[in-house]
Amino acid sequence: MSEPVYGILIVEDDFRIADINRAFIEQSDGFEVVGMAKTGAEAMALLARDASSIHLVLLDAYIPDVEGLELMWEMRRRYAHLDIVMITAAKEVETIAEALRGGVFDYLIKPTEGARMAQMLHRFRQERAALDHKAEMSQEELDRTLGRMRASTEKAPAAGRTALPKGIDRLTLGAVVAALREEAGPLTAMQLATLIGASRSTARRYLEFLVSVDVARAELGYGDVGRPERRYRLVGSADEWLGEGG
Repeated sequence: MSEPVYGILIVEDDFRIADINRAFIEQSDGFEVVGMAKTGAEAMALLARDASSIHLVLLDAYIPDVEGLELMWEMRRRYAHLDIVMITAAKEVETIAEALRGGVFDYLIKPTEGARMAQMLHRFRQERAALDHKAEMSQEELDRTLGRMRASTEKAPAAGRTALPKGIDRLTLGAVVAALREEAGPLTAMQLATLIGASRSTARRYLEFLVSVDVARAELGYGDVGRPERRYRLVGSADEWLGEGG
């Protein structure tokens, strides 16, 4: 049985940010971009045409023809099946509070780190899979699906080592760092996956983790077909995360 693919609508008037988000999503397993809109009118037209194929909307708070929050409420009224993630530079507590009252799945503040975007997509896929395959859930299952109660269940790190987040294995991280060290130029997630014998999604998860802790830097380049792609190079030491040195 094939894994489900979740459709995403990007509502963003800055074409550069929209293209970066599209490239990231297209390289993330289980997701595809169904449409891109620069205005509220375009977004609603796309939903009217393709609502059954869209599961998640990435929505900016600042778009030319309508307030992002107003559009959020309109989508809520018309398309109850949608999940909405605000991706915006708006940091005002009033804006954040209204978005949360509107039931947004997540709220990402620009500039958005790749690791944070990957975390959101992973959580979305995990929650959707759990809800799609169960008729009922216990409190324990629900807490686990929503990622709660982690602090009391996670094991303490070994002495002298910095704790790694869930989904990052120290041995695999070592292989990723070694591959980046050996290459003269930056690597894409696909190139790294080939070098370490892993899937592209696994390679990308480790690369984005290294970016999030300032050990690697992501650069936007263009592939053979002109599509933007992220390339990674080491810029710092990973010894703290590998438990080396000291």
